[in-house]
Amino acid sequence: MKEFYHNLTTEKSFVTLQELKRKSSFVLIGGWAVFLYSKTLKSKDIDIIVDYSELEKLRQEFRLIKNNRLKKYEIKIEEVDIDIYTPFFSILGLPAEEILKYTQRHEGFVLPLPEVLLILKIFVARQRKGTNKGRKDIIDIFSLLRVVDIDWKLFEKLIKKHKLKELSQQLGHIISTQSAIKELDLTDHKLSRLKKRILSAL
Repeated sequence: MKEFYHNLTTEKSFVTLQELKRKSSFVLIGGWAVFLYSKTLKSKDIDIIVDYSELEKLRQEFRLIKNNRLKKYEIKIEEVDIDIYTPFFSILGLPAEEILKYTQRHEGFVLPLPEVLLILKIFVARQRKGTNKGRKDIIDIFSLLRVVDIDWKLFEKLIKKHKLKELSQQLGHIISTQSAIKELDLTDHKLSRLKKRILSAL
C-alpha cells in the first residue's frame, strides 16, 4: 500500500500524538482517527476536540493560538500542526459538543463513532475540493467505507437532525464518480464492488 505523506513526517506526527495523549484528554478526529479504524493511510496533522479545562492545560504548556475565522485553536510542536476544537465554538459539519456525545474507545484513543467521523470527512472534503488535503479526505472516506460496517440509520439520523441532507447527496456523488485509488490498492474492479454495496445502502 502506498503512503500519501512521507513516512518520516507521519512517524513524527504519531509520536507527537502519543505524547499528547499522555498529557491531555481529548477526542481524536481527522486522518489519524480514520487510520485507527482502517489501518490504511497515516496522517501528518493532528485534529482533536477538548473541553475547556483541557484547553487551559494545553495553554499553560504550549503556545496556543486562537483562530477565530476557522473556529479553532492551533499548536505547533516542531513541524507537527495540531488543530484543537472546542464545544460551543467549533463547527466541523457537526458541532463539537454533538460529536462528544457519540464516541468510543478504540486502539487506546477516544474516537468519534465511524458514522460521525464519516460525516466530518464528507463535510471537510467539500470545503477542500481540488486540494491535496481534499484528495486525502476522499481517500479517508473510502478507507472507512471499505473496512467499517456503517450504521446508515444513525448516519441519516444525524444529518437530518443537523440539516445536512446535502452530505448524503455529496457522498453519493463521491462514490459514483471515483475511479481507482492506488493508495488503497483499489482497482476499478474492486472499487466497483464497493460502490455497489455503498450506493445500495444510501
